[in-house]
Amino acid sequence: MDKYQIVETTEQFNHAGTKATADISVVAEKMGFQKLYLKMRTTKSGYLAKAQRQVGYYIDWNNCYQAITEGSVVLLQHPFHYPQLTRDKLLYKLKKEKKVKFISVVHDVEELRAFRYNDYYKREFEVMLDIADVIIVHNQVMLDWFVGRGVPREKLVNLKLFDYLIDAPTPKKVDFERSINIAGNLDVTKCGYISQLGQLEGVKVNLYGPNFDEKMRQCKNVVYHGSFPVAEIPNQLNKGFGLVWDGDSIDGCKGLSGQYLRYNNPHKMSLYIASGLPIVIWKEAAQAKFVEENGIGICVRNLYELNNAMQQIAEDEYGIMSKKVKALGEKVVEGKFTQAALLASEIRF
Repeated sequence: MDKYQIVETTEQFNHAGTKATADISVVAEKMGFQKLYLKMRTTKSGYLAKAQRQVGYYIDWNNCYQAITEGSVVLLQHPFHYPQLTRDKLLYKLKKEKKVKFISVVHDVEELRAFRYNDYYKREFEVMLDIADVIIVHNQVMLDWFVGRGVPREKLVNLKLFDYLIDAPTPKKVDFERSINIAGNLDVTKCGYISQLGQLEGVKVNLYGPNFDEKMRQCKNVVYHGSFPVAEIPNQLNKGFGLVWDGDSIDGCKGLSGQYLRYNNPHKMSLYIASGLPIVIWKEAAQAKFVEENGIGICVRNLYELNNAMQQIAEDEYGIMSKKVKALGEKVVEGKFTQAALLASEIRF
């Protein structure tokens, strides 16, 4: 049985916006999924650029259709964020005429994320549900949500945790410190809670990433360390805890992006684990149970609890957490969670 994967090529930025999809592609290729490319030929705006993109997608999708053999398995990563000429038509054609089986990896459910949800994403999601033979979802909470949407449980596979591949991980020591680290897009208009971190008494905050608000240099407890490529940032995270948080407030994960944590696996949690950092996470997040069951961090209702919670953690207890994180991290940097999910998907055919 031949195996293929559809790979979209995009620009690279200093945050992990595309690393999750790239890592899954790397693991899948090692497992025998041949890459077939969809190229975004231009990111410019305007009618001419749009026409150029769509002509390119038309060519690429037809090339994919021709390359894929009858009775094969095709791996897709969802959602497709841009309209692509003939995509839906050829996906249905592959299923009907070439009897292709589809494995769909879900990166985001825009219906749950809400603030980006529109008719395009509604249609994209419905097509995925219609054509997918197996759907890989983030965690048990998301899996149960899919079941509630009418998807048969036997079609669903629990990823459990995103991987964060590192080509040549170097052994390092993570030092005990009662601090939190935040790596990613620091735009306070998108992550409102970041602008409130100066209110946290007794908690040192280390920030890494683009779009830092220079006004935050006035906060005595906040230190900005700069922006680093996704391959380099794990080497920068050497002490304290990794914070998994989102939304408008430090008083619980509020707002649409904050509430999305009830369902998704934030990719930055995988970054922190790959870096060896224990986790601080919102108590109502879907991944809070994973943190608790694996003994790799602490869960809080709001960030005001952090100072007291950290004061209760002794250095030896932090060391125990770190050892458990290290064991998980060895799997994450090698792609073991993706590998297990793909194997579980393949045996269903």
